[in-house]
Amino acid sequence: MADTTHSQQPDPWIAPRARGPLHGDVALPGSKSLTNRELVLAALADGPSTIRLPLHSRDSALMVAGLRQLGVGIEELEPAPGTDANPYGPDLRITPAPMRGGVRVDCGLAGTVMRFLPPLAALAAGSVTIDGDPYARKRPMGAIIRALVDLGVDVTDDGDGAMPFTFTGTGSVRGGALTIDASASSQFVSGLLLSAPRFEEGLHLTHVGDRLPSLPHIDMTVAALRARGVRVDQPAVGEWVVHPGPIAARDVTIEPDLSNAAPFAVAALVAGGTVRIRTWPTATTQVGADLETLLPRWGATVTRDGDDLLVDGGVGVLGGASLPGVDLDLTRGGELAPALVALAALADAPSEITGIGHLRGHETDRLAALAGDVNRSGGTVQELDDGLRIAPARLHGGPWAAYDDHRMATAGAIVGLVVDGVAVDDIGCTAKTLPQFPELWAALVATGASAASADRDGA
Repeated sequence: MADTTHSQQPDPWIAPRARGPLHGDVALPGSKSLTNRELVLAALADGPSTIRLPLHSRDSALMVAGLRQLGVGIEELEPAPGTDANPYGPDLRITPAPMRGGVRVDCGLAGTVMRFLPPLAALAAGSVTIDGDPYARKRPMGAIIRALVDLGVDVTDDGDGAMPFTFTGTGSVRGGALTIDASASSQFVSGLLLSAPRFEEGLHLTHVGDRLPSLPHIDMTVAALRARGVRVDQPAVGEWVVHPGPIAARDVTIEPDLSNAAPFAVAALVAGGTVRIRTWPTATTQVGADLETLLPRWGATVTRDGDDLLVDGGVGVLGGASLPGVDLDLTRGGELAPALVALAALADAPSEITGIGHLRGHETDRLAALAGDVNRSGGTVQELDDGLRIAPARLHGGPWAAYDDHRMATAGAIVGLVVDGVAVDDIGCTAKTLPQFPELWAALVATGASAASADRDGA
């Protein structure tokens, strides 16, 4: 997998302003959530698996690198004769092998890597150190550390529930009954469930916290396990039983990333016009599918055209449309919040977006970051215990901090469609899940300029 680690850009990226209604046609690369789950399961499977149309980004590259360090064979495949190459990168062939220790795994800022790899790496014989980017050391990891200890793994850390930490594996994990508080992230549950079939006793996992965010991501994990023949029972909400046993080798094709579709879909409501998103699945465990029902609340018309999703934003904010205020509970899919907060900041009535308190522990404190960026741009955003309240305001251009967070960077791009001079300090951080974002965004915005030019020429 190509090295897609981003670097700080010397100059800010000035978000391109829309000059007319969009006529966009966007084909997105594979889902990060699905790619990294399938990489883990393929690494633990009974034989080789092929992952078709995987995401190639910083997060998936870190997962591949971590698995290779642990001994897993991962090969980039050439396209079959007579077939077109995937423009976003090669398919992957994963060959399982006994996990080996004596390694240090770099998780970057990738939540799926730092939460999914430790339970798998605990199956190695020897020491494994888990570390990441400087800000990653602030992300909550206590639930995984305590879970490993409770499962009999020897863990050494600083006692602060964060990276770096080291554990020494014996080549097996006992498994059995385990309780955790996954209130900070559903990834704690998914990480344990993915490796549980290889635990000696499987896993009977019970969540004991007040709330469990992003349940669809756990449903995605359970579906991926079952597709490989693993028996997973769910006796109650917040309780899972994974039976020990084989994990079938399987070839799988990754769906496009529907959460990465959010800024492109939202752009139709901001700039006006229609955005077509290619190959939108009819049934999926991805939370980005909720955009189909969320965007109409702001006035979009969302329809299907064959395999594609069409988002019609009418004349959009650019054309003088008045966006309503919307109250949303995004407990199911907090990763959509940055794009929707950017949209709400351009509305003509107040909005309140809740169920996203756990976003304080993501790549950055997204609640503080969103409030800071919008307010610095002339907006009025108030932090709540569990969300944000956004009041109407006239925004202006200026610095937009990405905080090394891909979704913060794309939120700035959305605002920049109708606000001159939005300067995102690090558009390169979008390489975390969508390295092609600047090019795809520029191409989308250019469709508006082309439409405006055609209108002038025909006048």
